[in-house]
Amino acid sequence: MLADELPTRPSSRLDRRIGVDLPLTLTVTLWDFTWYTRTGPGEPFSDLDLAFTQATERGYNTVRICAMPFLLFGSGLDTRGLRLGPLGGNYARRTRWYDVKVATVIDARAHLLELFRAARRHGCYVIVSSWEYQQSSAFSLDRDWFDALMAVDPETRPEVLAQSHSQLIDLLRTEGLLDRVAFVELHNEVQGGHLTEGLDPELDLVVALRPRLQRGIDRFHALQPDVAVTVNYSGVPITSWRGLPTGLDVLVVHPYIYGVLDALVTGFHLRGDGNDFPQELADAELLRPGAPRFAAWTLGEADAWKLTATIVGKPEIYLHDWCDPDSFDRFLYDHYADYRWGMGEKLAEWIGAAADWAETNGVPLVLGEGWIGYTPVHGNFEEGPVGREWCRFAVRAAAAVGVWGSVVCSNAAPHHPMWSDVELQRQCNEILTDGRQRSAEH
Repeated sequence: MLADELPTRPSSRLDRRIGVDLPLTLTVTLWDFTWYTRTGPGEPFSDLDLAFTQATERGYNTVRICAMPFLLFGSGLDTRGLRLGPLGGNYARRTRWYDVKVATVIDARAHLLELFRAARRHGCYVIVSSWEYQQSSAFSLDRDWFDALMAVDPETRPEVLAQSHSQLIDLLRTEGLLDRVAFVELHNEVQGGHLTEGLDPELDLVVALRPRLQRGIDRFHALQPDVAVTVNYSGVPITSWRGLPTGLDVLVVHPYIYGVLDALVTGFHLRGDGNDFPQELADAELLRPGAPRFAAWTLGEADAWKLTATIVGKPEIYLHDWCDPDSFDRFLYDHYADYRWGMGEKLAEWIGAAADWAETNGVPLVLGEGWIGYTPVHGNFEEGPVGREWCRFAVRAAAAVGVWGSVVCSNAAPHHPMWSDVELQRQCNEILTDGRQRSAEH
């Protein structure tokens, strides 16, 4: 069944911005920026029609993407020959999302329109977002995109994004493709990237960002009063609801629970500056034989700007690049029993709290990413028996509270190994859709 044939949403106070002809449930696959960074020969998005065919076969009706709004409409750059490729050398080749295999050249605007046309051909919808102030520009072979992003005053970045998104919406309207838009996110995970530049890092960044984001939301509403807009948050900011802007048309949160994975992240200092990276411990427990020293594993001078263009730090890239995946997974399994119940309580609490905020504020809830967290591309913990059950747990919890949309898992996308687990994705999307239907009926 195509997405256009699915039951549609009941009317609500937001129908002016969220059309009732959209599906009752958005079953979301996270295509992020990869839908344009990995378009070369043999890459997962070399054929958009094939990617959409595979998505619908797995039960998806929505893709969530970085639509490059600033690059296309705010940077002033000529994007007809956008050169994209790996970060440089062999750096980040065994990580998720960063494991670009070959360089490619696209006409960025034409490629965006082709994605929307392909979405229509397959009866799918698009959540329009931006990852540009987190990592999108790091995959450009030229630094002009990154420099243009950073040249914008941090205080006005959300407003510039709003203007850029509005021009993107105007283009889709002109091309007759606006009906493919589920809603717009000004930016992905706003508290985790260069949108926070200039703010005191000791502050609650959700609260500190509110004035900037409020101006961005207000700007978009003024330009596009009939299009739903929001921002989204990493985690679920249950202690910072006061920091959310007014006027959000959708609540989008990313409940990554980490738990046992956080024990590895903190134990090996993966989110720090690298000055305290435990080389000997990593050698003994996680790394493959012959791994270079941490200090030696980095980008060359010509590509060093990409270390700022991306928010994933060097310690995490290094460990993902050079770990033995079995050792990585074994660490998680060895310690899992200590964290299992806490992980379940956290995920249930976060989904419930997000649903409560959404209902209180009269907006739908979408879980745009989530579950365990960031693991190496060849790691199998989230694709294995434990991770698969977390996918089922999460979508059941999501359906029970009546979410409008959810991922099966952030790793359930063409550029991750989980894509090959067709049965899991069909099962989870059926759980989500059937459960959401029952919730709406009651």
